[in-house]
Order: sequence, then C-alpha cells, then structure tokens
Amino acid sequence: MNLGIEIGGTKLQLVTGDITGQITQRFRFAIDPAQGADGILTQIAATIRQLPELPQSIGVGFGGPVDWQTGHIATSHQIAGWSGFRLANWLQEQAPGARVRVENDANVAALGEARCGVGTGFNRVFYITLGSGVGGGMVVDQQLYHGALPGEAEIGHLWLVPPSDTTPGQTVEQTVSGWAVDQQIRDLLPQLPDDSALKIAVQQAHANGSIGKEARFLHPAYEASDPVARMLIEQIGSVVALGLSHVVHLFHPDAIVLGGGISLIGEPLRAAVRQALPRFVMKSFQPPPIVLLAKLGEDAVPVGALELATTRI
Repeated sequence: MNLGIEIGGTKLQLVTGDITGQITQRFRFAIDPAQGADGILTQIAATIRQLPELPQSIGVGFGGPVDWQTGHIATSHQIAGWSGFRLANWLQEQAPGARVRVENDANVAALGEARCGVGTGFNRVFYITLGSGVGGGMVVDQQLYHGALPGEAEIGHLWLVPPSDTTPGQTVEQTVSGWAVDQQIRDLLPQLPDDSALKIAVQQAHANGSIGKEARFLHPAYEASDPVARMLIEQIGSVVALGLSHVVHLFHPDAIVLGGGISLIGEPLRAAVRQALPRFVMKSFQPPPIVLLAKLGEDAVPVGALELATTRI
C-alpha cells in the first residue's frame, strides 16, 4: 500500500493507493492555523495509525518551499511551525521502513496531471496553479524537472512591473492569485451598475456573511453576459499568458495546464490565455503550446503524491 499526503494552508488530505495508483481510501481534514504544524502532524500520525497496514511508500505535496532531496521543509507562508522541519525523517518514524519523498505541492500536482490527468500523451508538460498563490511545475518525459536548490518553476514570482527605488513592483502572483482577483472584484464593486450579475452575486454572498473567494462568481457572471466579468477574465488571461510566455521561451513545453481555484473559471479563462499567448511569443516559436484545463481538480496533489511515492529517483 502507498500513501499520498497533501499538506496545504487550508486542508490536509491523505489517500491510500494500490499498485495501479488508484485512490482506495481518502481522509480529508480542515486545517486549524492556530494549532500550527503540530496540529497537522498530530492528525497525520493518528490517520496512519488507522490504516490497516503501514504504507510501503509515502509521497507528500507540501504547500511551500522544500528541499526535495532531503525532505526538509524550508517554510510555510500560511502555517507556523514548519520552518526547518525534517518531514521525511518524521514520516519514516511513523511508518518504519517506508520510502518517503517530499515535494512542493505545485510540482506534485504537475506530476499528477502529466501522468494521470489532461497532460497524458505529452512529453513536456508545464503546470501552473492559480490558487491562493501562483506556482508551477515542469514534467519532462514523466519526470519532474528540478533546478538547482532552492529553485523551482516559480512562475508566480516573475515580475510584471520591476521594483525600483520608489515602487515595490508587481509580480504575477500579486496580480492573478485568488486573493488578488478577489480584491480586484471587491474594489470594483462600488463602480458596477446595480443590474450587474457579478455585483448581485457578490453582494448576496456578503450579505450572508461570506466575504472572500469572490472570483468564484466570475464564471456564472460571464455566462450571464456581464461585461465586467468578461473584462476581468480577459485581463487575468492576458497576465497569465505573459507569465507563460517566459516558460515557452525558456522550456518550450508541448502542453500548458491551468490548475488551481482560478482555473475553475473554466473555458472562458483557457480561451483568454490561448488568445493572448501568441502576442507574447516570438514569431519563430509560433504557434505556442496547446493550453489545457486541469482534469484532476482537488485530486491533483493527492494523485500526484501517489505517483511520487512510487517514483524512484
């Protein structure tokens, strides 16, 4: 039996898998930030004790920078208590004899989509996750690409506006992450007409005490022909395409996969990225790679973690 673990900022998932990589059992928990890393570790340990047998291999997708060679956590930007933690060693104590691999969650999701999701059939797949942050992962011939430590495919930290002595600049993540898009929508709200489908949906959610994740209303508002929703989706697509153009020029993937919460906007976002991407790619490299929507959804990291568990370096 193999075990896949997703450790995020808001949820913890543990899944078991058979030799085919199929999920056979799932455990999902909400993370309490107040309990920090200790709360998550306690939950993982308790879950492993519930399993009918100890796992032979464990793969982990962690929401933050890690040393993939040693399984040490660099830090988490959302949950306290992870900095410097030797996660691989700790897991081997919980499951003696198990082989453990730890990777950044975007890398693990990239592996899942490349091997088991929409990226199957392509040799070079770049995955971008548009969630609370913006991250990336590159899979070449079914294997994760790794740069020299501590570097990875951190597309979210590309500069759109470079910093200067007087301005902080702006990155891809600061522009099209989930929280950034949510803030854009909240800022625009007072300017929208009262019959705007986007405004009506957001105001109803706010009235019910649900503030945040306003980006989830972009797709239904787009379907209701809301011009502001269309404009925002096109702007998001253009920024994402600009970031991805650097990926194209550097790595020339066969396929680009859009994942994460913002990708749930769906086909309108994929089309916006696909339409904008050629503008930013040099003539010699036309046409740019195919742009696809992720297939695995919330299972991208767990499925990728199971794949990671069975992959030998």
